[in-house]
Amino acid sequence: MPKINVYLPDDLAEAVRDSGLPVSAICQRALEDAVRRITAIRQTALGELDADQLAARLPSFTSRAVTVIALAINAARDAGAPNVGTGHLLRAMITEGENLALRVLRALEIEPAALSWAEKDEPGGGPGLRYSTPAASALELLTAEATTLGHNYVGCEHLLIGLAAEPDGIAGRALREAGADAKSVRRTVSAALGGYAHLRATKPPAGPEELTAVVRQELRPLVQRIEAIEARLA
Repeated sequence: MPKINVYLPDDLAEAVRDSGLPVSAICQRALEDAVRRITAIRQTALGELDADQLAARLPSFTSRAVTVIALAINAARDAGAPNVGTGHLLRAMITEGENLALRVLRALEIEPAALSWAEKDEPGGGPGLRYSTPAASALELLTAEATTLGHNYVGCEHLLIGLAAEPDGIAGRALREAGADAKSVRRTVSAALGGYAHLRATKPPAGPEELTAVVRQELRPLVQRIEAIEARLA
């Protein structure tokens, strides 16, 4: 059986050894999940895009994430664009209006509706309507982000990280110029999910304003812990 080396920071490697975790089985499962998600993205990116079939082709995506992608496809089609670009994805995320990614942006003190970018075509695509090269890359990045965070689903918050991390798309440039780089978005997503779990455990579901406030509160110590870890690993 072929072997793939996995390199870990010293602290994590020691913790894994002490815990006696079945590393091979865990890595295989994580890689299987990641390959399955990325394959689904690539099959969609390489074929004709049909919004009605998205949910079946992207089974690990949440309903809101599927809605956002469907909105992006429809917007690109209606505009006669040569492909579905990162700008279409970001605009669709804002249009959907209720997803966690928007609360993450507000926690970063960025009003989603105030984001602006020059509408222009991105490279890539082909016969029929397909993803642009940056959009396909962002969608692949989001599956890796979901796996890295230990999530068994793909949501709009992962899409936001993917868009912010993708270096060539117009959406990524708009997000980074507004202060939403991949690192800060990733931290805030972790804080948002932690804050949401806390609210659900202590009181009825909160509104967007309360969740945003909790995210900011959760984010402060999280950033401090991450910076301490990064300093040790530097």
